[in-house]
Amino acid sequence: MKSRFFLLGPLALFFGTMAAAQSASPISAHLWLTTVDRSALLAPQSAPIPFADTATKDRTITVNDMEQYQSMEGFGVAVTGGSAELLMRMSPASRDALLRETFSPTGDGIHASYIRVSIGSSDMNDRPYTYDDMPAGATDPSLAHFSLADDSQTVIPVLKQILAINPSIRILGSPWSAPAWMKTNDNLKGGHLRTEDYPVYAQYFVKYIQAMQAEGIHLAAITVQNEPLNPKNTPSMAMFAPEEDRFIADDLGPAFARAGIHTGIQVYDHNPDVPSYPLTILADPNAGKYVEGTAFHLYGGSADAFTRVHNLYPRKDLFMTEQSITQDPNSPELDIAEPVDSVLIGSTRNWSRDVLLWNLAANPQAGPHTNNGGCTGCYGALTLDGDHVTRNVAWYALAHFSKFVPPGSIRVGSNNLEQLDNVAFLTPQGKIVLVVSNTGNFRFPFAISYHGRIAQTSLPPESVGTYVW
Repeated sequence: MKSRFFLLGPLALFFGTMAAAQSASPISAHLWLTTVDRSALLAPQSAPIPFADTATKDRTITVNDMEQYQSMEGFGVAVTGGSAELLMRMSPASRDALLRETFSPTGDGIHASYIRVSIGSSDMNDRPYTYDDMPAGATDPSLAHFSLADDSQTVIPVLKQILAINPSIRILGSPWSAPAWMKTNDNLKGGHLRTEDYPVYAQYFVKYIQAMQAEGIHLAAITVQNEPLNPKNTPSMAMFAPEEDRFIADDLGPAFARAGIHTGIQVYDHNPDVPSYPLTILADPNAGKYVEGTAFHLYGGSADAFTRVHNLYPRKDLFMTEQSITQDPNSPELDIAEPVDSVLIGSTRNWSRDVLLWNLAANPQAGPHTNNGGCTGCYGALTLDGDHVTRNVAWYALAHFSKFVPPGSIRVGSNNLEQLDNVAFLTPQGKIVLVVSNTGNFRFPFAISYHGRIAQTSLPPESVGTYVW
């Protein structure tokens, strides 16, 4: 892309003008801090940090709001079937309070603005299923038995309650497997989609989106297959790049067009260590015309691969759709600095328009999950034990972004320093948000430069700070 302003246009310039006007008068930054020793947990610091016309010898992060990149769609979590099951076991009052704290766009909560759901079960369900399971040897090519019944007591009521709290929240849907009768191994784990069932599987997506819409739940986007190169989860399904390319070009894209469905299609949904996968699909004009962008996880490879894909296809968006940030909820330390650096800062500095963490909630045993292929160490952002709630490292990592960076914010320029990686945003309200991760094991003094003025600050070891002015 020749100009960073090309995709953003007058709106970005308007935001920049607002921020420039703001900086003409005295300003101070306000800091929210989380420390590794848990002495501060997203804690607002009482003393404002003034910007002054002064020199500094400290290493300096310079924020440039006229250097503008992607607009943000949101920050959030996966609301798995297991998460929904645990939420529905809470008392109504406790569940409502927790969902408001998490998803309300106003108030004192963390303002999560994007969620991911599984199309059928994920491995963080108590059992594997799809929406059209049949007895062994039976098939249903007309999808006459398609039903959302397995989600009717958990996922659907939780989503409706979240939408009542925040009607504008974005929802991404991802399948872990097609129904077993459509697969080469007749099993929900592993196998490939049978070529002859590509058209019926496209209709399965159409039926899902329409059925959710009938429940009042709009899907902003779907991915074609969760982790298509990982057949080890239960459920799971392998789908190589040529298979996904053909499925989108010949079946899914045309099926959406015929049905008048405008839900976005995101490709890949796996790690950036194989960037050739999405690049193969984006290079095919027959499939690429239906694709809004590439979805990545970060269990292998690094986020700089996002930028390599962006540079080749700057008109296609990038999305970070899954990463587990997890540790034992009983750990005395909160290991937040490194995952904030590598996942949230890394993704957004490399053009991702969202960051979705895995997953919202688990019980104290990191369940429920499926047997023989479910994640046994995914503790989630929250540990739920009845009405008792424990907020884990992913909760605070997410909150340092979601609470302060609403949808429509624009990432702006800032320079990384060694052990002080950071990312900056300009919000629609004209605020600057700078998130800094100190991955060093010592207190780090540094300066923030903005429009020629300097603010002196420091962060404790292995801590994260969000600065707002």
